[in-house]
Amino acid sequence: MFHDQSEKYLKEAPPFEAAKLEDYQEAIGFNKLEKLKQLALPLENKVWAHVNSTYVGGGVAEMLKSLVPLAKGVGINAQWHCFEAHTEDFFYITKKFHDLIQGVEQPFDVDELHGVYIDNSIKNFENYYVKADLTIVHDPQPCATSVFGNYEGPKLWRCHIDTTSANKLIWNFFLPFINHYDGAIFTDKNFVKTGVRKPVYKVAPSIDPTSPKNKQLSESEARRILDPLFNKHNIDADRPIVLAVSRYDIHKNQATIIKAFKEIKKDKELQKKKPILVMVGNTATDDPDGLAMYGQMMEERENDTDIFLLMNIENNDENIGALMRVANQFVHISTKEGFGLVVTEALWQGTPVIGSNVGGISQQVINDETGFLVEPFDIDQIKKKMKYMLLNPKESRMIGKQGMEHVRENFLLPSLLEKYMVLMRYYLGIDKNQPYFKIG
Repeated sequence: MFHDQSEKYLKEAPPFEAAKLEDYQEAIGFNKLEKLKQLALPLENKVWAHVNSTYVGGGVAEMLKSLVPLAKGVGINAQWHCFEAHTEDFFYITKKFHDLIQGVEQPFDVDELHGVYIDNSIKNFENYYVKADLTIVHDPQPCATSVFGNYEGPKLWRCHIDTTSANKLIWNFFLPFINHYDGAIFTDKNFVKTGVRKPVYKVAPSIDPTSPKNKQLSESEARRILDPLFNKHNIDADRPIVLAVSRYDIHKNQATIIKAFKEIKKDKELQKKKPILVMVGNTATDDPDGLAMYGQMMEERENDTDIFLLMNIENNDENIGALMRVANQFVHISTKEGFGLVVTEALWQGTPVIGSNVGGISQQVINDETGFLVEPFDIDQIKKKMKYMLLNPKESRMIGKQGMEHVRENFLLPSLLEKYMVLMRYYLGIDKNQPYFKIG
């Protein structure tokens, strides 16, 4: 059945408490903070529920762990319910659906659609109800619960993935469930496929500037945090770092990063720089393919001692934030990407990004201003941008600072909460005008 993670998390460490709004003032400013408080006034004690498939690993879980406390901080009764797999193959099948929606063709059958997927949706709601003034259901895993679940109150489906090349059959399978919601939320207008007949809203994800990962560090603070990690893996802290952080996943295109890095090492101008590539990935309970992809990247690495492939590192959040602070550049060249919160995290630390011109990455990486946009498999361009930033660290940091301000204005957690509160006020009838970010 569903687990109410708002209660379970309270029993675990750290405590799942209401966030202190004042902690966000330095990042967003006094005026924006006051606007949040005013929007929240008529929402005090209203129930806002979230439903997703995991509370460990992945961008959605990470956002909810910060978003729910922030909502509590403005007086909203925020809840988090997490989907449970009743069969061992459920997450393998939903990962297949995820890949199909992102355009990776592979076989699937009726038993997977109905015998596993729908059956799991039905079982999760046996004697279980979600009663809320607004419920947000995240991604494909619990999507069918719009029909097979027990919801009281309006509900919206939130799609975090890139659907531009979605398999037609699988998309048509999901459409009746999507259209059973009161609306749908996408990260980019280009992700909205034909057949969605309910109101559509564009809402970008965001990062929490108060979290350990996103605390803005000085370089000396970052290096102190990284000392144990670097010592453990024999990483030379004095060499420039090309950094990549993401799940080990076919869409993240890590093999191309490795190939491009191997090529720039041969460049005579860079031989004195001696750059290293640090690639970090975590596993997630709803992504069973991560270990296999990690193995493939180890094969791609061969025996190159300048390439470090790390998995599930200790002190993860602090080390990731510190790595993003000290890195010369951050490379994220996914072939499909709903948004790419790791790009946001890197920009927030003032590190310039080489990003692929796909999905939500292009909302964050403004070419020649906050980083460089490339095509995912264009190794020549990727090499060119890697080389430029390695040879021009001062110019790179200037680009990174511009990226930091772009994030401050658009992609911090209070901006996300503001849009959700606008939606909540609209669906409760408090505001009559449609939300300003409605796109269909």
